[in-house]
Amino acid sequence: MAHRPRKRASTQNLNVYWQESGDKRVLGFAGYKVGMTHVAYVDDTESPTKGQEIVSPATVIEVPPLTVYGYRCYKGGNSISDHLSAEERILKLVGFTKAKKPEDGKKSEDAKKSENRIDPSESDDVRLLVYAMPSKTKIGKKHIEKMEIGCGGKDPKEKIEYAKSLVGKELRINEVFKMGEQVDVVCVSKGKGWQGPVKRFGISIQRRKATGKRRHVGTLGQWHPAYVLYTVPQAGQTGYHRRTELNKRILKISAAPEEINPVCGFPHYGFVKNDFVLLKGSVPGPTKRLIKMRLAVRATGPQKELQTTFVAKLPR
Repeated sequence: MAHRPRKRASTQNLNVYWQESGDKRVLGFAGYKVGMTHVAYVDDTESPTKGQEIVSPATVIEVPPLTVYGYRCYKGGNSISDHLSAEERILKLVGFTKAKKPEDGKKSEDAKKSENRIDPSESDDVRLLVYAMPSKTKIGKKHIEKMEIGCGGKDPKEKIEYAKSLVGKELRINEVFKMGEQVDVVCVSKGKGWQGPVKRFGISIQRRKATGKRRHVGTLGQWHPAYVLYTVPQAGQTGYHRRTELNKRILKISAAPEEINPVCGFPHYGFVKNDFVLLKGSVPGPTKRLIKMRLAVRATGPQKELQTTFVAKLPR
């Protein structure tokens, strides 16, 4: 039920729920999925293999720096004001221009509206306005991708002061997350097009003599109510859905791409050019897809740095 409706995601740049945090920090980051590898490390959980060296699959995500071009204040869930950087280079890149002063000295309607806005100190939440530059990754995307990222702090005043200090600067992954922390991953899964109920819902394939069909639904429902319920497994869109996976542990954060790049590059991606992060396990979506990471909302287990022994460079 949590996966319904099974329709195509409206965008790959998804909105994210940002939890509250009393620490003065940035609560998330964004990158691009590169591929998978495997990592050997010493298990520090309470499992039967505790203290032993184990091997786990890991996902490589390239994380070029994010540029903070402003911050947005919220009150009661509604945005009340935006505060942008004064640098023309950044404003031009995000599609904004400085407001022209009226020649007759009278204030324009936009200026009057901005003056009548609610004071930012009356807000109850603050989020950073950032953009990612996929052009730095050599994956083929040219345009920037604008997004919001949550900001932590004891109260709104502290959040605003912290957000002001970041405006116009570049954020790097090692300034936001630490190795060993757990993050939640928000992204769009692989698209598989229109599929039947066997592939879409995993229903059983019927025997040959069942109405002469095998890969179909045995019944569409009961007689009363006399209509087909939405819970009946039927053919439809499969994949390209919004998905959130919890508690992905950060195995490694590095600014040295040569530590991870295979000899011939990653399949369908190429070579990592920027900082990268290794997440334990798999991540939804194909290569080159935008991946958003946030601080885990209900983290479990250890949150300290792992003792990694090696990271495999897959020979391809």
